[in-house]
Amino acid sequence: MMNVQPSTIMGTNYNDISAFCREKREPMFITQDGKDTLAVMSMEVYEALSRQELYRLLDEGEADIQAGRKQPWREVMDEIRQGILNETL
Repeated sequence: MMNVQPSTIMGTNYNDISAFCREKREPMFITQDGKDTLAVMSMEVYEALSRQELYRLLDEGEADIQAGRKQPWREVMDEIRQGILNETL
């Protein structure tokens, strides 16, 4: 179940928020004026999410290679450089 708290909890209950996020291994959602503004999570959970995203991207790249969707490295680097120069990246 999502844990949603008002922003006023941040200043007075930091230790409780930190303990909740570490022990439950889930984020706490903070609202301001009734609107979602923050998601607070432990570093452990954040790093796990980052790894999951990296693995997803690697799997996507591997699937592209298997499907023949690939370009020579130099072409890719040239496109990146051109995008930087044209400020489109």
